[in-house]
Amino acid sequence: MTTPRIAFIGAGNMAASLIGGLRAQGVEASALRASDHGAEQRAKISAGYAIETFASNAEASQGADLIVLAVKPQVMKEVCLDLAPHLGEHQLVVSIAAGIGCASLEHWLGPRAIVRCMPNTPALLRQGVSGLYANAKVSATQRQQAEQLLSAVGLALWLEQESLIDAVTAVSGSGPAYFFLLMEAMTVAGERLGLPREVAAQLTTHTALGAARMATESDVDAAELRRRVTSPNGTTEAAIKTFQAGGFEALVQQALDAAANRSAELAVQLGQ
Repeated sequence: MTTPRIAFIGAGNMAASLIGGLRAQGVEASALRASDHGAEQRAKISAGYAIETFASNAEASQGADLIVLAVKPQVMKEVCLDLAPHLGEHQLVVSIAAGIGCASLEHWLGPRAIVRCMPNTPALLRQGVSGLYANAKVSATQRQQAEQLLSAVGLALWLEQESLIDAVTAVSGSGPAYFFLLMEAMTVAGERLGLPREVAAQLTTHTALGAARMATESDVDAAELRRRVTSPNGTTEAAIKTFQAGGFEALVQQALDAAANRSAELAVQLGQ
């Protein structure tokens, strides 16, 4: 597939991650461009990735096959309304902004091919995962282009229903924070058991890294991996039983339900 010409509207951290991932995959700098209202950020992106930058969103979008909306959700409506008169009929729009549905984007931009996606912060290390949803106007080639874009920073998974974006937000979009919370709690607990804080933190973070690699590289699921490291009447079983007695699974479900519900609420609020 021919590499599409990609314009990034907004050149913050997530846009920079995508640009960096694409450049690392061998995408030519000439195929990429970005706009941002901040002169300092434009200079940083231009110097870091050797791509052309613009103060004008409309100017950046000209000639692009794929336009990535990478601005904050709170300013998305204004950005879209300003950009709409300058867009071509066949340009694909990819939004990486949380809480903005395709219906709102189509209302502001007019009927067109739109892919909505929910990446997460590990994309900054090219270890992210993104859920993608395409509206009915997106062609097979455009789906490939969107997948190529998000695959530059990790795993890209397609969704058949846009409503599932709320579930993706709950599981992976907000998910890194859940693991950080557990790591924080384990570090504190280790310190209270007598370990120096730095040692407790290193034990925790490297254990998390190792467990994640085992889960992603194994041919069995997490439940089976847990069973394999849980000896009867052993130390791990004692800890797991304590988690379960405290309602761990139910609490996780409640937390993800809360995140998904809040994602849906934000879509209503921000999409008006």
